[in-house]
Amino acid sequence: MSRPLQRRTYLALSAACFLPVLTLQAAAQGSSAPPAEIGSELPGASLAGSTRMRFFGLNIYDARLWVTAGFKPAAFWQSPLALELTYLRSLSGNAIAQRSLDEMRRGGPISQDTAERWLAAMIAAFADVKAADRITGMHVPGQGAKFWLNGQPRPGIKDPEFSRLFFGIWLADHTSEPRLRAELLAGVAP
Repeated sequence: MSRPLQRRTYLALSAACFLPVLTLQAAAQGSSAPPAEIGSELPGASLAGSTRMRFFGLNIYDARLWVTAGFKPAAFWQSPLALELTYLRSLSGNAIAQRSLDEMRRGGPISQDTAERWLAAMIAAFADVKAADRITGMHVPGQGAKFWLNGQPRPGIKDPEFSRLFFGIWLADHTSEPRLRAELLAGVAP
């Protein structure tokens, strides 16, 4: 494969993963009722906002953020929350994990040992996805992150710092795509 083609392929895979990177559009999501895993794990959750991720005109995923009463965007890591992504195309779980780690580094330095441990844990948690697959991630303050694929539990990551940096990909002030953050947080007071 030629070097320019390799670069375009890498960029497309990188941006098309589980992360906000480029152009986004608000996506009207059908139901305002949370999926079963969110309803059972996060009683009383309400939809804060939704968006659609696009990359060079390609639809990548629809995202919905679920929060409970008292949620504060400036301190998102202090409250339980769930981020639901419904994919609109096929993606590799390994690519999703690697791109997640790359984006998490925007939140601060991560040691090599920690990065390797987190990458292995994400590879276990993130299966390959195809169009209409839904990954739900839940932040549990002081404990870590839980994950589901199409409502079925996946391995979680019991590390509060991992969870803070992971959900910070979408919700932290330093996100690579502030418009996505704004759309996900549209329904909550600042």
